[in-house]
Amino acid sequence: MIKLPPYLQKGDTIGLVCPAGYMAAEKVQTCINALQEWGYQVKIGKTVGSDSQTYFSGTDQERLDDFQHMLDDDEVKAVLCARGGYGMGRIIDRIDFKKFKKQPKWLIGFSDITVLHSHLYSNYYISSLHAPMAGAFNEGIQVTDPGTMAGDNLTGQVNKNEFLLSLKNALEGKKLRYSCAVHDYNRKGEAIGELVGGNLALLAHLVGTDSDVKTRGRILFIEDTGEYLYNIDRMMHQLKRSGKLSKLAGLIVGGFTDSKDTERPFGQTVYEIIRDIVSGYDYPVCFGFPVSHEKENYALKIGVGYKLRVTKSKVMLEE
Repeated sequence: MIKLPPYLQKGDTIGLVCPAGYMAAEKVQTCINALQEWGYQVKIGKTVGSDSQTYFSGTDQERLDDFQHMLDDDEVKAVLCARGGYGMGRIIDRIDFKKFKKQPKWLIGFSDITVLHSHLYSNYYISSLHAPMAGAFNEGIQVTDPGTMAGDNLTGQVNKNEFLLSLKNALEGKKLRYSCAVHDYNRKGEAIGELVGGNLALLAHLVGTDSDVKTRGRILFIEDTGEYLYNIDRMMHQLKRSGKLSKLAGLIVGGFTDSKDTERPFGQTVYEIIRDIVSGYDYPVCFGFPVSHEKENYALKIGVGYKLRVTKSKVMLEE
C-alpha cells in the first residue's frame, strides 16, 4: 500500500520553498498568514524572495540545497512549494531521499512540482499533495497590512475558498470527496484505483525517465495552461504511444487554461482533442474536473486509492 506521511497537528511547522521559478517575498505573505491562522508554524526557505536575477529562484545548487534542507529538517512536517514554473526537473536526480524515505512528510504543489509527485510515487511509493501553492492564497483575499492582518478576517476569507480549504482538510487527514458538473464528452462508468497525474506537459516530459509515471490500473488526472493546441495533441499522442493511456482505470481531465491556437486553426478544442485520442478505450472519463492553474484546484493525494463515478447526472471523486 501507498505510504502516507503523518497528517499535521496544530503547532506543526510547514516549510516554504521555491524549488523552481522565482517568487517575490511579498507574494507569499498572505499564504504565511493563513497557514499561521490554521495553527501552523512557518519556516521560510532561502529561495523565497531571493535576490536571483534570473527566471529561477536561485542556481540549481541553491535550489537543491534549500529544498534538501527542508526535506531533512526534523522540525518541518510538510513542505509547501511557493510556486512552480520550471526547474524541478533540473535537480530531481540530485535530491537525497534517504532520510525522507524513513520519515516522510507531505510535499505540496502542482504544475512543475508534478515532477516531484511522480518521482516520489514511482520510486518510493510515498504519497504527496497535488494542491494549491502560495499564490493561490492571494485570490480574492484583500490584505491591507500583512503584518497586522486581523486573524478572523483573513481566516474567514480563506475558508470561503473551497479549494484552499481542501488543502487544509488534506493536511488534517480528512477524507477527500469532490463532485463536479457533468460534461457532454464524459464517458460513464465507475473506476477504483490509485490516483496519479498532474501537469500534462510534465507527464509527457517524464516518459522514459526515472520519474516516469506509472498508470496501469490507476486513475490518471491531467491539466495544463498556456499550451498551443497542436502541442496538447502531440503530448497526448506521446502518452498514448508510450502506453500510458491504454490500461487506465479512469481518466480525469481538468482545466486547460489559456490554450493558444496557431494562425491556421488546428481545428479542434482541447477537450475534442483529448476525447478523440481516448475514444478507443472503455474506461470512464470526466471532463472539466476542478484541477487547474486557476482558482479551481482541489487538493488531491497522489497514490491514494480513489473511486471515480461518472453518471449521466453527476461526477464524484472520493478517497
